[in-house]
Amino acid sequence: MKPTPIEHWHALVQARDLPALDALLADDVVFLSPVVHTAQRGKVITKAYLAAAFAVFASSSFRYVREIIGPSDAMLEFETEIDGVLVNGVDLIRWNEAGKIVEFKVMVRPLKAITVVHERMAAMLASAQRPR
Repeated sequence: MKPTPIEHWHALVQARDLPALDALLADDVVFLSPVVHTAQRGKVITKAYLAAAFAVFASSSFRYVREIIGPSDAMLEFETEIDGVLVNGVDLIRWNEAGKIVEFKVMVRPLKAITVVHERMAAMLASAQRPR
């Protein structure tokens, strides 16, 4: 039986398998960040944001603590610690009939955590855009 999009997401996160995002994201996916006021549209920009998030949130303390899953969407609550700050947030994920993610929204609390995430994500995205 084919894994659900959420099972696929969990396997991808656990393995830190960024190339697997290609198979999971729809071409017209929309990414909504807690620190960017406009929606980011398309697979390329969404992959860039998720790659930065993997780097920022990648620690042994990251874990999903609760899930609410429906037929075409899910809420995954997570916790982690970044620079001594406890970060609590949710990934709101919606997918289409083909099992491709069409919307990925991240919400983070408290304010101190948003500040830390914003600083780290900005640095990751800036370094990814520099010519090599």
